[in-house]
Amino acid sequence: MMKTTPPLVKLTLSEQILNKLLYIFLFFFCLNTFGQDSLSVAKTDSVTVASKFSEKDIIDSTKIKERSFSNFKEKYSDSSFDYEPKSKGKSAWERFKEWLAYWYNKIFSLGNDEASMSAVELILKILAVIVILFVIYLIVKAIMNDEGQWIFGKSSDKKVIHYDEIEKNLHLVDFEKLIKEAVKSGENRLVIRYYYLWLLKELASKEIIEWDIEKTNSDYLYEIKNEKLRNDFAYLSYLYNYIWYGEFELGEETFSQAIQSFEKTIKTL
Repeated sequence: MMKTTPPLVKLTLSEQILNKLLYIFLFFFCLNTFGQDSLSVAKTDSVTVASKFSEKDIIDSTKIKERSFSNFKEKYSDSSFDYEPKSKGKSAWERFKEWLAYWYNKIFSLGNDEASMSAVELILKILAVIVILFVIYLIVKAIMNDEGQWIFGKSSDKKVIHYDEIEKNLHLVDFEKLIKEAVKSGENRLVIRYYYLWLLKELASKEIIEWDIEKTNSDYLYEIKNEKLRNDFAYLSYLYNYIWYGEFELGEETFSQAIQSFEKTIKTL
């Protein structure tokens, strides 16, 4: 005979809701009961731990040993240990500007140091620009006049720019006139140069030498056949080189003797 299982009791909807509410109530009840127990245990443990330590155990009463440093300032007096910023002293230029500003303020009675300093700085800048422009003007003027050598190096004479033209047209030049002008202007070295070129002109016109602007004084010396004239030419060449290229100051006596030597030789040709 087969066993039969009892039929399942089917709960109504209201019974199901009531059952769920009962489960929820039991859950919160258990949570509240066990939570309070654990909290009380934690409080008990903290009180027990705190009771084991006194105030002396919490505060460190160890004696602090005092230390002293001898000659502290002397050991650390070097500039590398100086961390305080120091104001820089005023330069001579700044003191000069302050001096100018003081007198500017005093003369014009501005009553304002800052305004006086601004005015002085503006004036100095304007003066600097004027000086620069003036220097540029001098340089440009010298270059335009082909006389720039006095700026960049020593010049034997300002009229040196005309010498090439004189030498190229040696036979057409009136040396007596040039010598008179040079003597009047006090250019004694230039006078000696004109005398020497005049001597070469006369030697070439007498066909004693063959004039060529590329030749040297030694070349002309070897072309002169007359021994006395050759010796005179050698001496006059020495005077010319010594006075003109050596750029020595000429005394009146030396200058007069040189002129006499040149004129004497030129007259004998």
